[in-house]
Amino acid sequence: MAETTYSIAQDLKEARAMVESLTTYVRGDQLYGTVGTGGFFSGGRMPALTVGALVMRLRRLAALAEAGKLDDSQKQHLAEVETKNKAVRREWAYHYDGKMRREINSRLDAMKPFFEECASSMKLCARVYGPEVLRRTTVEELLLYMDELGLDVSAERTKAKGIDSQLRRYVSPSPFVWASELESAYDRFKFWWMYAAPQEDDK
Repeated sequence: MAETTYSIAQDLKEARAMVESLTTYVRGDQLYGTVGTGGFFSGGRMPALTVGALVMRLRRLAALAEAGKLDDSQKQHLAEVETKNKAVRREWAYHYDGKMRREINSRLDAMKPFFEECASSMKLCARVYGPEVLRRTTVEELLLYMDELGLDVSAERTKAKGIDSQLRRYVSPSPFVWASELESAYDRFKFWWMYAAPQEDDK
């Protein structure tokens, strides 16, 4: 799902589909998994299955539920998905935690070519910013979740700060870059890159 448009129902469907495939995923070698048969769901292509993709949806749905945005049925569905996620993590903690650390490093490393593009053209930088917002946001969701689990993320935090120092060179404050329905779920300071964007004019 493109984060510039948002549907609570779709987010819940994606989270449920992801958690149903989670045990097989965490035990496997692939970092980016598929959900269901061929990775398709409800007639549209599902996002890749990662722990980060799942916990991002769970945290923001919980935030929206707290704000009164989910109905009773949606809250029940969310609780079921949360319970399943916790059960998988308890049973397969070594594999689950390993996937999280691997995903953090993979997503941060994948941001590095973006800085080269920005150095060559700010117009290009502005056009390709969207995927970088998703990458950095997913990393932060993983770091927050690992903090909740009591895991040491000092090395991952240090690496993320290094990426952030480069990112700040190319962005300026802007309105929230994702769908307005999600703004209340993302703190302006903790997720600062979601309130920033590259300027399109070449310097």
